[in-house]
Amino acid sequence: MSEGLLDSRQKMAELDKSNILSSVEALGDQIEEAWQVVSQLSLNFPLEEINNIVWVGMGGSALGAWLGKYLFKLTLKLPFEIVNHYQLPAYADERSLIILSSYSGNTEEVLAAAKVALERTKYIFVITSGGQLLQLAKENKLPLYLIDPKHNPSNQPRMAIGYAATALIAFFNRIGLVRVSEDQMKEVVKFLKTRNSILRPEYKDDNLAKLLAYNAFKRLVVFISADHLIGATHVFNNQVNENAKNLTTELVIPEMNHHYLEALSFPKQLRDDLFFLLWDSELFLPRIRRRIELTKQIIDKKDYPHQLVKLEGKDVLTQAFEVIQLGEYTSFYLAMLNGIDPAPIPNVDFLKKNLKNGT
Repeated sequence: MSEGLLDSRQKMAELDKSNILSSVEALGDQIEEAWQVVSQLSLNFPLEEINNIVWVGMGGSALGAWLGKYLFKLTLKLPFEIVNHYQLPAYADERSLIILSSYSGNTEEVLAAAKVALERTKYIFVITSGGQLLQLAKENKLPLYLIDPKHNPSNQPRMAIGYAATALIAFFNRIGLVRVSEDQMKEVVKFLKTRNSILRPEYKDDNLAKLLAYNAFKRLVVFISADHLIGATHVFNNQVNENAKNLTTELVIPEMNHHYLEALSFPKQLRDDLFFLLWDSELFLPRIRRRIELTKQIIDKKDYPHQLVKLEGKDVLTQAFEVIQLGEYTSFYLAMLNGIDPAPIPNVDFLKKNLKNGT
């Protein structure tokens, strides 16, 4: 591990050839941009005619849906399913609202599902930055949010989470599915931009993202989340997979308390190879907070490395983006410790290339 690597932009830039770090630091700018654009769209989605919501997207283009699904689970009054596949569920019909999301616009699963969606319903919304999906939206005169990736210099779909997540929030708000004010979004942006100062490379002492990266280095990361943070934690997980090329897994409280705790005994040789990351949120149900406290105690007794992170956001929306921001920084720093450029995804590209070639 290079001495002082995470404190030096110059050293990290030698690895970060696509400028992932600038995309990380622009999360607040992405949120501002998406909120302004989507909030001004002319949309006609009468809720009395809609029975369910289906989001179709893969990888980074599905992350916004993960955030929204759990962020609004106590307020959203329509079933909301995330489809990571070529096919739509059988119940998706003329009363379904289908959201097609592909950052590149060329994701084959989304394009396949889009053809079926056009046959089943007139209630379709598109999120993309171009490609075939944009062409399909124009040809069929579908309402869309066309992402201008000026705040995503790396041009990686997963690093456009501010655009995608806020597009969902603003779209749901615009058609009356949820209630989120402009002032709330401004406070989120203000919070994130303030926290940039204590997560950036220049902040050397008590930098939480660097601490988490050091703890995760050479270990499999086990995320433990609950309630409104399940989706945001999935985003964190995705960023560690793609940016740091690091193995992870996700667990959810209370479900994990009913089986996974017994798995902490064996194999004993893995003790030093796992790192457990848990959230402490004052917005969790009291029983959930108690479960997290007890879960941490058990992990501690079993001698596994772990970290309980206390969140500072004052509402569920802010905390969700707090987790996402921390995930972006942590995954970037972990990529640096792993000695790799975080942008390329060679294994995913290999799979896509061979699928296309039919081999």
